[in-house]
Amino acid sequence: MAYTGRFAPSPTGPLHAGSLVAALASWLDARAHGGRWLVRIEDVDRPRCVAGIGELMLGQLAACGLLADEPPWWQSGRDAAYAAALRSLVDRGAAYPCGCTRKDIEEAWAARGVARPRTTELVYPGSCRNGLQGKPARAWRLRVDGSVSWHDRRLGSRTQDVAQAVGDFVLRRADGLWAYQLAVVVDDAAQGITDIVRGEDLADNTPRQILLQRALGLPMPRYLHTPLVLGEDGQKLSKQNGARALDLADPLQALHAAGMALGLPASEGRTVPDWLAAAVAAWAGMMRTPENRSFA
Repeated sequence: MAYTGRFAPSPTGPLHAGSLVAALASWLDARAHGGRWLVRIEDVDRPRCVAGIGELMLGQLAACGLLADEPPWWQSGRDAAYAAALRSLVDRGAAYPCGCTRKDIEEAWAARGVARPRTTELVYPGSCRNGLQGKPARAWRLRVDGSVSWHDRRLGSRTQDVAQAVGDFVLRRADGLWAYQLAVVVDDAAQGITDIVRGEDLADNTPRQILLQRALGLPMPRYLHTPLVLGEDGQKLSKQNGARALDLADPLQALHAAGMALGLPASEGRTVPDWLAAAVAAWAGMMRTPENRSFA
């Protein structure tokens, strides 16, 4: 199948330095493989999205010469596709309604002597797997069993026991919004995405997405998770921790910095098109080196 990659940001704030690294890596990988590169605005979590930011992101990408090969998709217009996928999962017995609140989940674990960790969500204990027990349905969950193994082009062989690490995860939220995991899997398949290149912070989502791909009978893309860009405090740059918007007064300088984060050699390209052309050649060459051969 011909290579098709994508960049899929959430419009909760402007692109920052870390976002550009992920966008550049996915663009370079697509171009180095002679493939297509698409952009999808993942505005499914509507309360967190900011009006006008999606358009701003597209302008930021364009200023850096990262132009998609097709018009962008917006997840906010894809409700019917997500509903059809959920119906399919329910019909197969792979998804079920859940009436649990967060407090219910905490109390279920507390009854087993397990306290909620301060920094992580509790694994869902499966309280509604065999029925709602008189509670009204609030959300829908995927029935999860066992572990998933996959190969990441940078990180190598990976395995996660999803049942133990996450449990039955949400597909449609109690507020009626679609969960990221379902939306991204449905859209990747609909757009024919063959390769997903994104930041390493999203690697933990991969096994859940693979389980959904299997449950829906969809093809599994290849994965490459790029190094994270860290702030001065050593934490990942993100909108949540106040990462500054890209300074695009000099797009070439922004691209230089993103290329350095990806391990690209310095380029003497004096214009954005020249720099990008050199970066594609460098990326292709880097992927062919023995230590990176699995990237190819």
